[in-house]
Amino acid sequence: MSLIFERKSVRKYKNEKVPDKVIENLLKAGMQAPSSCNAQPWEFIVVSKPEDKKAISEMHRFAKPAENASHLIVTLGNLNEAKVIGMIEQDLGACNENILLQATHEGLGAVWLGFHPIEDRTLKLKEYLGIPDHCIPFSVICVGWPAQNGEVKLRYDESKVHFDRY
Repeated sequence: MSLIFERKSVRKYKNEKVPDKVIENLLKAGMQAPSSCNAQPWEFIVVSKPEDKKAISEMHRFAKPAENASHLIVTLGNLNEAKVIGMIEQDLGACNENILLQATHEGLGAVWLGFHPIEDRTLKLKEYLGIPDHCIPFSVICVGWPAQNGEVKLRYDESKVHFDRY
């Protein structure tokens, strides 16, 4: 469980490229996630060009970290691959968390930028990256070598735990 308690959202990065092999490890971790009926309905766009990162950073007010990340991993839900359409958000959520945990393992900083289900955000991303209609742009994960050292806050709250009934 140590990785879970070490992971934090990192929004500032050093100006240093993450090696392709490390990005591949993040994608492998994402693809190892559980999914409904084992459909694995995910696809990814890896973005590293400065002009593309800048454009994505301007797509909504919380996307600013994208501009200075080494890479962006855009997670997509492929509706043609999903066996239970209503579960695609859960499938991609598990995929994203695996990527974030692997990023922590690799010594990277990362943050998950939400796009789906906010329509204006997803439409901008679809148009800019040429994403086909059968794919939902779920999120953008910014990754890079962290330029900040923040503490991880433990979030366990016993008052939110119920046994047998609410």
